[in-house]
Amino acid sequence: MPMVKEWQNRPLQKIYAAVFLDAIHFKVKQDGQIVNKAAYMVIGIWIGENESAKFWLSVLNELRNRGIQDILIVSVDNLTGFSEAISACYPDAEIQKCIVHQVRNSIRYVSYKDVKKITAALKTIYTASSEPAACEELNQFEAAWGDKYPLIVRSWRNNWAEISTFFKYPPEIRKIIYTTNMIESYHRQLRKVTKGKSTFPTDEALLKMLYMATQDVLRKWTGRVQNWGQILLQLSIFFPDKVKAHLR
Repeated sequence: MPMVKEWQNRPLQKIYAAVFLDAIHFKVKQDGQIVNKAAYMVIGIWIGENESAKFWLSVLNELRNRGIQDILIVSVDNLTGFSEAISACYPDAEIQKCIVHQVRNSIRYVSYKDVKKITAALKTIYTASSEPAACEELNQFEAAWGDKYPLIVRSWRNNWAEISTFFKYPPEIRKIIYTTNMIESYHRQLRKVTKGKSTFPTDEALLKMLYMATQDVLRKWTGRVQNWGQILLQLSIFFPDKVKAHLR
C-alpha cells in the first residue's frame, strides 16, 4: 500500500491534451454483504460507490490539487452530470461524449429487426466530413426514423453540443478523442487479471490488484501517438494561449 499511495499522490503535469474518464465495476465485501464498487480511472485509481458525477468531481478536484491546471479535451461516456462535474473543475475544457456509447444507448430503443439499419444510418452522422454535413445526416435520420424512434433523435439532439466536438478537428485528433475505446482497452487488460476473482474482500485488496495490473500495462505501453508532431501543431493553433506556454 505505501507504493500505491506514493503512485496515487505523484505530481502530475500542468496541462494534458486529452484525458479519458471512465469507471470499471467490481464486487467487494462490505459490512458482511457483497456490494458493487466502481474503480474510477483517470491518471490514477479511486475506489468508490456506484459511479456518480459527485464522486467524479471529487476526483477531478484532487487532480487539480496535484498540479493539473488545464485539460484541453476530456473524453467521457454519457453518465448523467458528467459534463457539469468537469465544467465545475475545468471550465475551459472541451468535452467529447463517446460516439460508441451514444450509438449503444440509441439501439437500446430499437427492435431487433431494425438494429442493422439504424446503426448504418447513425454511422452516416458521425462519419460525416464536417458538422454541417453531420447535422444534415441527422435531419435525414429524423425524417426516416423519427416517427418510429423519437427517443433516438431526442438523445442525439440533446447531446449534440458534446457529441459534435470532434468535427472541428483533423482526422488525427478525431481518431483519438471521438470514443473512450482507449481507456476501455486498458480496462480489458485489467479484466484479464481480475476475471478469476469474483469478489474482493476489501477495497484495499481491489486497489492493490488494480495497481499491480496497471504497472504491468504501463511497462508494455511503450508506443507513441501517431503523428504527434502534427497533432501538437494543430493543438497549438486551436489552443494558442494554453499550449504555446508549455512548449519547450
